[in-house]
Amino acid sequence: MNLTDSKLYQSDVNAICSIDLPWNKLSGKSLLITGAAGMIGSCFIDVIMKKNRESLNCKVYALGRSAEKAKKRFAYCAHSGNFEFLQHDINKPIEFELGSVNYILHLASNTHPVAYSGDPIGTITTNIIGTNNLLKYAVKHKTERFVFASSVEIYGENCGDAEKFDESYFGYIDCNTLRAGYPESKRCGEALCQAYKKQFGLDVVIPRFARVYGPTMLMSDTKASSQFILKAVAGEDIVLKSAGEQYYSYTHVVDAVSGLFTVLLKGESGEAYNIADGKSDIRLKDFARLCSETAGTKVVFDIPDESEAAGYSKATKARLDGRKLESLGWQPIYAIGQGIEKTVAILREVVY
Repeated sequence: MNLTDSKLYQSDVNAICSIDLPWNKLSGKSLLITGAAGMIGSCFIDVIMKKNRESLNCKVYALGRSAEKAKKRFAYCAHSGNFEFLQHDINKPIEFELGSVNYILHLASNTHPVAYSGDPIGTITTNIIGTNNLLKYAVKHKTERFVFASSVEIYGENCGDAEKFDESYFGYIDCNTLRAGYPESKRCGEALCQAYKKQFGLDVVIPRFARVYGPTMLMSDTKASSQFILKAVAGEDIVLKSAGEQYYSYTHVVDAVSGLFTVLLKGESGEAYNIADGKSDIRLKDFARLCSETAGTKVVFDIPDESEAAGYSKATKARLDGRKLESLGWQPIYAIGQGIEKTVAILREVVY
């Protein structure tokens, strides 16, 4: 079964569609989205296409490197005049012409440990060179709003002076490491957005995502939370590769995407917004436990290999303060336990 054929997943899409947002801002408009087949981008597009069936009439240009992956993921869009896939590596200059593009959302990025350690140059260039290419395109085509997807990673290490990170906090990052490529390049991407706002008057907003999980995850995702969920789907023991004391903010993809729409449609130009719900802050060992309880299995401990460990975050406490986003009216749908249970249920339908 394809994910989009799952009634459980479609209920998630419908839940986002029913949120009270100024959807009319997208009516008759066009948007270009990178990372279209990724965890957040694919769900975002599913929502747009659902709203299109309700007369939104929003044109989606889905950009990615793999036409095969996109063709499979968005097969249901094949006959829609409001969907077009563009095969392109954003690290290369953008030479295609689309006419007017009202919104650009840059969601493409390596987002898991093996990708960080296996493709560190690609990780950095996507967040800097790719971002710059898209910003140039946005200025040239008079884009109404540019959205740069950032991350909890930009806050670095908690220096012990804050229980939660608000949007003004910045902790320590040792830039002279392989693992620093992701957070440092995300920081630089944000700075580029502010530079284009200053020099060209470009309208930019920056959603900063917590650790996102959900049924749109890639099966190749090596994040600990994703591996826990995949083990639960398979009915296997959950493998924990540390003591599990790391204390993080997690967000179900439904809430991440509803937060993204909120920032896109209601955020103030130039501002960054944490997308996180304090009720889904949890220690890694407890995330593992919830997955094991859902699967009826147990948690076991293992040591990661050198390559995998090189991509792991060293942060032990990274909780986001989501009050700024909540001030725009955003509210989460999923509590952490409920979100894990439904994710596993959907993936069992899709994978098996």
